[in-house]
Amino acid sequence: MANVSVYNMEGKEVGTMELNDAVFGVEVNDHLVHLAVVRQLANNRQGTQKAKTRSEVSGGGRKPWRQKGTGHARQGSTRSPQWTGGGVVFAPVPRDYSIKMNKKERRLALKSALTSRVQENKLIVLDELKLDEVKTKAMQAVLNNLNVSKAMVVLAENDQNVVLSTRNIPNVITALPNTVNVFDILKYNTVILTKAAVATIEEVYA
Repeated sequence: MANVSVYNMEGKEVGTMELNDAVFGVEVNDHLVHLAVVRQLANNRQGTQKAKTRSEVSGGGRKPWRQKGTGHARQGSTRSPQWTGGGVVFAPVPRDYSIKMNKKERRLALKSALTSRVQENKLIVLDELKLDEVKTKAMQAVLNNLNVSKAMVVLAENDQNVVLSTRNIPNVITALPNTVNVFDILKYNTVILTKAAVATIEEVYA
């Protein structure tokens, strides 16, 4: 089991904690991590784009001029793609972009992402994170004490004082153990977890 330092809100080391290797010490599978990120981005796409083909544009039922003898190129409809107001060639239609991924693969991708953060010393454990009131300045002070600027803060429970205090800080987000995902772990340089959040994640994924 990997040992990591535990810090308080002042940024001082107050002890160590053993992380479960079943979650934070797996063999990193880069392929699954990549697949999980692609899947998440694809599943966020709405897929509602639509344009009309020549068969869907109104008008154009009559041949604009006779076939021969006018000096014009032959035309069969004013709604062909080369005409203004005509249909679109190979027009996009609504579609589902979602990608499927097995549950085991999704879990291993998440564990791989967490393990990579441990290996890079970009995972910080706090003994607790409590704020008396909603105050961005107080949350920013905690981040300054920990010397991080771009971070994902994982809380064991939805503490509104912390969530609302973090909301206006650029490049910092909060998450719960059930909303942690591979994309955010990789996007934000540092993952900050409370001891309670570590316990919850290990309970779910170990």
